[in-house]
Amino acid sequence: MDEKEKEELKKNIIAVLETVADPEIGIDVYNLGMIYGIDVIDEKHVKIKMTLTTPFCPLANILPMMVVDELKRKLGIEADVEIVMEPPWTPLMMTEKGRRIFKERYGYDIVEEYKKAQQAQ
Repeated sequence: MDEKEKEELKKNIIAVLETVADPEIGIDVYNLGMIYGIDVIDEKHVKIKMTLTTPFCPLANILPMMVVDELKRKLGIEADVEIVMEPPWTPLMMTEKGRRIFKERYGYDIVEEYKKAQQAQ
């Protein structure tokens, strides 16, 4: 598999990740910034580093399985998902799209609120 093919597959993987929503927040794991790395091994195998919005996430076992299941179902890819907690997730990791979705859904910009809270400390 050459680099061009890997990049194309990576785009397809991201498109699938954008369909896997965190059930509590209602925004997909990719645009929430929960995906720290996608390593395409070959056309049928990928390794993903993923975090959680909190170490105490009640969906810690479910979210990685959702990612694995959707990649298998939609692309026929086997995925090894490793949960990593470093660096810890913050709203700053969200994509612009994730930020926009959050603001539309909840009525405020979580990144700006997070920055204000950090400055107040």
